[in-house]
Formats: sequence, C-alpha cells, structure tokens
Amino acid sequence: MTDTAAALDVLELATAVLARNFELLRRRSDVYKELDKSEYLLLRTLDQLGPIDVSTLASAVGLDPSTAGRQVTVMRGRELVTKIHDTADRRRWIIAPTEQGLELMALTRQRRLAVSAELLGDWTPDELRTFAELLTRHNNAVATRYLNPGESRSQAPRM
Repeated sequence: MTDTAAALDVLELATAVLARNFELLRRRSDVYKELDKSEYLLLRTLDQLGPIDVSTLASAVGLDPSTAGRQVTVMRGRELVTKIHDTADRRRWIIAPTEQGLELMALTRQRRLAVSAELLGDWTPDELRTFAELLTRHNNAVATRYLNPGESRSQAPRM
C-alpha cells in the first residue's frame, strides 16, 4: 500500500468515527437542548451571510430549496427566523434570524465550544489551529465538489 493509500485509509475510518462521535455528542450531551443540529447550522449560516433567500441558504448548507424551506417554516413557527418580502422582488422571501434565534444559536455555540475545550484541553494552540485548518480545508473540498462546483467558496460559511 502506498503512503497516500495508507493515509487515505486512516482518514476514511477517522471520518466515519468523527461522524459517529458528532452523533454521540448530540445524544449524550445538552449541546442541542434548545436547537437541533440543522437549526443551529442554518442560524450560524444566516448570522455569517446575513439575511438571504431560501435558495441561497439551501445552497450554502447543501440542501435542496424545498428541504430548506420546510426547515425555515418550522423555525418560523418557533420564532427563530423571520421571513419578509424582498424589496427588489416581491415574489422572493428573505430569511433573517430573530433575536431569540441568535440568542439560542449563541448558547448552543458556547456549549459546543465548551465540549470541544474539554475534549481537546490537552492540545496545544498550534495543534488546534492545524486541526481547524485541515478540517476547514476538507469541508471546503466537499463544498467545492458537492455544493456549488466551480463557484468560489469565499462566500461559504466557515464551519
């Protein structure tokens, strides 16, 4: 096995375990007490990109517009987001987080950060920075391939 093949084999297993570990975090902690994972990501994306239409929001997180629209409808019912007509095109709706949505997003973010700080407390700042850079690079590669091929990722939320 080549060095690249061996590294990819380790990475393949590590990403499978990482996905499982995120699910364990969701089920065994209070991180997502007020928001579920999708609500959190949609609110983080709206916070980063500002008020946007459902299609843009869907594209930014890798959902089809109908799925994002259903999630936005649920979030509106929970008063996490508002939906207003676009002033330039009355057929288009603009989605924005509410104060309550931003507060719950911030609370969830703080819980997520606390769990990460606890789990990675013995890592050096350089190790954390390197891991964050490589994970971001991986996420950007996935986004480039599957979200909007050919489009610059400078507009994408940094996850």
